[in-house]
Amino acid sequence: MSTNAKIVFDDLVKIRQQKPLIHNITNYVVMNNTANALLSLGASPVMAHAVEEVADMVKIASALAVNIGTLSKHWIEGMKIAMRAAADRGIPIVFDPVGVGATPYRNETCEELLSLVKPTIIRGNPSEIMALVKLNSASTRGVDSTESSDAALESALKLARYHNCVVSVSGEIDLIVEGEKVVRVANGDAMMPLVTGLGCTATCITAAFAAVNDSPFIAAINAMVIMGLAGEIAAEEALGPGSLQVDFIDSLYTMEREQIEMRIKVLD
Repeated sequence: MSTNAKIVFDDLVKIRQQKPLIHNITNYVVMNNTANALLSLGASPVMAHAVEEVADMVKIASALAVNIGTLSKHWIEGMKIAMRAAADRGIPIVFDPVGVGATPYRNETCEELLSLVKPTIIRGNPSEIMALVKLNSASTRGVDSTESSDAALESALKLARYHNCVVSVSGEIDLIVEGEKVVRVANGDAMMPLVTGLGCTATCITAAFAAVNDSPFIAAINAMVIMGLAGEIAAEEALGPGSLQVDFIDSLYTMEREQIEMRIKVLD
């Protein structure tokens, strides 16, 4: 087994053994999907956004995933409280700026949240990462990306330096950036963007790996490897996006060491 494959599998085993509680403040479009993905991976999901309980939930969580997909005033306040509590506890915070650049409200929310607490990992598609640093007029079409991951490399590097965090950019080839380090993950399948919420799933899976690995950079790489592998394996049996979604969940649950060893495509 290659070193990369061994690290990925070792962390997957840790998730299955430790069953870390991942606190998700995510959008209601994907709650069921992401919860099932975490369960299939071996983690324990909780979806809680009420301002009255988020701080208490963070106290028992191993990582926090914040996703701005469906915004409302009260959810944003819950995000603020949860992110402060997670920072105070020192647990990983994975931030997903869904659709940033599409509306001023999303832009203002991201700016406010990112100025409040430094995230451990920012994970988004290329257009979102580019919009987040306002390097150019990259457009976002809803939550879909109109740019390639390589086009977002400069933005990812700038964002990683500015926030002193890891940036994970999903695309045909995923980019994971920390400081000046760049790793590419080439696993995945062309059908995956046709399934609603797989980007959001990548965020919660990243949080699960960050819960068991002290290196956010390695955790982000491992998460995108598992995402890509599960998509590849699912696509071999799926008839279309609907069955891919089901098969993807099953692939997470049945993922074995040999599959990781044979299929992993990590490029330094």
